[in-house]
Amino acid sequence: MPPMDPSTSSVSVDPAALLASAPHRPLFLAGTVAVLLSMTWWTLELASLRFGWTRWPQPTVPAGWAHAVLIQYGLFPLFMFGFLMTTFPRWMDGPPVPPGRYLPVAGGVLGGYVLGTLGLLDMPVLLRVGLCLMLAGYLFGVGTLTDVLARSADRNRHGWSCLAAFYLGTLGLAIFVLRLFDPGLPSALDRLAIKLGTFGFLLPMYFTVCHRMLPFFSKNVVPGYAMWRPAWSLPLAWVLLLAHLLLDWAGLSRRLWACDLPLAALFGLHALMWKPWRCLRPGLLAVLHIAFAWLPVAFVLFAVQDLAFAVSGKHVLGLAPLHALAIGFFGSMLVAMVTRVTHGHSGRPLQMHPVPWLCFVLLQMVALLRIRAEFGGDRHLWLVIAGSGWLLAFLPWVLRSAWIYLTPRKDGKPG
Repeated sequence: MPPMDPSTSSVSVDPAALLASAPHRPLFLAGTVAVLLSMTWWTLELASLRFGWTRWPQPTVPAGWAHAVLIQYGLFPLFMFGFLMTTFPRWMDGPPVPPGRYLPVAGGVLGGYVLGTLGLLDMPVLLRVGLCLMLAGYLFGVGTLTDVLARSADRNRHGWSCLAAFYLGTLGLAIFVLRLFDPGLPSALDRLAIKLGTFGFLLPMYFTVCHRMLPFFSKNVVPGYAMWRPAWSLPLAWVLLLAHLLLDWAGLSRRLWACDLPLAALFGLHALMWKPWRCLRPGLLAVLHIAFAWLPVAFVLFAVQDLAFAVSGKHVLGLAPLHALAIGFFGSMLVAMVTRVTHGHSGRPLQMHPVPWLCFVLLQMVALLRIRAEFGGDRHLWLVIAGSGWLLAFLPWVLRSAWIYLTPRKDGKPG
């Protein structure tokens, strides 16, 4: 009698034990919850403004700030923690992260995120408690990643760069928490927290992961592909992004072009040198390159906006550059990278399934709709449509991904 295939065994599996068997399972699952929760509240908030829902409870902080903080510090970092706690030991030949170190991070950040989002319904105590819990999850998670790096044999630049981004992200979240407890502190600290989230945390983290993984993935699939991963581009990106952050926070917007033009050139150079035209098969590789293409596009828009402001003192394009970055790059790369990791760590073929394809294609449309909202017409209606589009795009992907995280690997291997 041939041995039974573990993936088809009728033996019951403890869902809790399965969820705790690998870092990406609980943290990615938590991230999928946050993906829907984030935009459900925000879309309803936008709809209340557009359609005059006078009974819709309002947050005790500016709604736009709350949206930026919870998206940047609650949604994306859950996936980042899951990715890094899986890959850090592999990148740097370090010790694996045990469940006792990643489960509290998933529980703390997601639990705080849920409480914080509920707190936006005119419940400031819940908002404070939630963000404090999120911060505790961050401190535990960053401490864990620091320990992995400290005990690793190869403390390479990608590990240091990701950890530096998480340090700045923790600082940004802590600043916002301090402001919640002491409104008498300068309101400029809120802007600093939001800018740190974008240009000191998410963007350096994303670029670092792309810098390491896109050439690597491409080389593994495309015959004769030569990896281009210059050592100089990571520190240069860091310098330019921190300069952008400080100039923007200091109100020196007329000088931002001096950072954003070089960043557009730097990211555009990487997009070209990674030869996306050679990486159109399989689809799981193509979507990584398509998602990355949004990054130079976003900074071209930033640079146009900067130059127009330097010349005329007028802000053109509104929030279009920011959402080309946030939805186009961050959102698309999230779907592309998480789908690849999910397939690879569940014993599935490294190919795009129809559900991730649907999510990815719809998300490109959502990014364009959100950019369109900045160019006249009924702006709030366009925003509601874009928010609803996000939910429509992500719902099937979230349900499929959650099912994968809660079921055994198809190849019967552990983890």
